[in-house]
Amino acid sequence: MNLCMVGYGSIAEVHRRSFARIPGVQISSVVGRLLAPTQSFAEKCGAALATIDLDEALARDDLDAVVITSPSAKHAAQAKAALEASKHVLVEIPLALSLAESEMLTALAERQERTLMVAHTMRFWPTLSAVRQRIAEGDLQAHSVFIHYGFLRRENVNWQGRRRSWTDNLLWHHGCHAVDTALWLLGEPAIDVAGYMGPPHSELGIPLDLAVSMRTPRQQIVSCALSYNTMRPFLEILIIGEETTLMIRDGKLVDPNDQIVAAGGENEEASAVYLQNIELISALRQGREPLVSGEAVLPTMRALQAVQDANPQNPRQE
Repeated sequence: MNLCMVGYGSIAEVHRRSFARIPGVQISSVVGRLLAPTQSFAEKCGAALATIDLDEALARDDLDAVVITSPSAKHAAQAKAALEASKHVLVEIPLALSLAESEMLTALAERQERTLMVAHTMRFWPTLSAVRQRIAEGDLQAHSVFIHYGFLRRENVNWQGRRRSWTDNLLWHHGCHAVDTALWLLGEPAIDVAGYMGPPHSELGIPLDLAVSMRTPRQQIVSCALSYNTMRPFLEILIIGEETTLMIRDGKLVDPNDQIVAAGGENEEASAVYLQNIELISALRQGREPLVSGEAVLPTMRALQAVQDANPQNPRQE
């Protein structure tokens, strides 16, 4: 199976290593913004084609699927081009920067009879999967979910210290992770959504603080607090249930007595990307819908759009 990788940044490297472990899968082409780094990444992938022209890569008859790891604002247009070229697509989170674009892509994938999968990688964390299973099987009646997520991003520098040519979006990127994780854990959409964002940063032009509150049809409460102002990185997920309270902290799922219920390991993120990409390839080979299709993430995109509409100070990055 031949893949085209669109983008050559830090998450693209994680995908490259992941796909290299899957038998019968080859990254045959790479598309990037600048030719020199595109060629360098293509060499690491063993790809025959390195280009800054997406259409050139999409024209190849031997191309099966496109993996989009480019800046967030390019996801929708590039996914649309790939689907229109009758290619399957895996697009990094977020699928798009609006609900309208997300719905457009989902409808397009259905018309083209092509797979559209979104890299909501947290759905593949073993710790989170363990909680979701308990909720789904009725062993844990969840009342509420609290997610606290933050790190320092007052400059255009990513999680590996790499300087970016584009500006991230707290709501549509990391807010998407948090909101989707909560709704996926509960297995419910949001019927009420409220969101508040801080003022735009003087240089980046985007808000660096975000709070989102939601309520599900079963009256469960979700609260997500995120920040790009945090000097100490953190991610804590608290699941409050009738039977017990569980917390995901430092890659471990712990009970009220700090006893480990499940552990994700030191490389949980990389392992989750591998599981996610295995799911993509398996779905394509079996001719079925992947676990995280475009349709599956629309409840999250609806919630994010409600927050976006209430906070016009959060700009779309074109």
